[in-house]
Amino acid sequence: MNSQRPVNLDLRTIKLPITAYTSILHRISGVILFFGIAVLLFALDKSLSSEEGFEQVKACLTSPLAKLVVWGLLSALLYHLVAGVRHLVMDAGVGETLEGGKLGSKIVIVVSAVLIVLLGAWIW
Repeated sequence: MNSQRPVNLDLRTIKLPITAYTSILHRISGVILFFGIAVLLFALDKSLSSEEGFEQVKACLTSPLAKLVVWGLLSALLYHLVAGVRHLVMDAGVGETLEGGKLGSKIVIVVSAVLIVLLGAWIW
């Protein structure tokens, strides 16, 4: 083993390519969706249990904090959807090169950002 090789353990100085960031965000959005579904299913169960439960969920969803949580969950869903479509397109053989991967990552970020902003305007 060569002990003279450089070792960079400072995470702030490591420069990742844009494809790495989109991949990491795709995984993070999947985890957010996994846990967020539990919250949404609880709200659905409560709203379907009785008329009072429906009114409680309805009143809860009008609060700014609940709107922020719903916006966050739907933003994760939108990003995960757009990045997933990119993966499907790459599975079909389009954009498998390094340049195609970078372009696809940029498109995912731009399309997701536009959709998330539009979603925020719709929710608020």
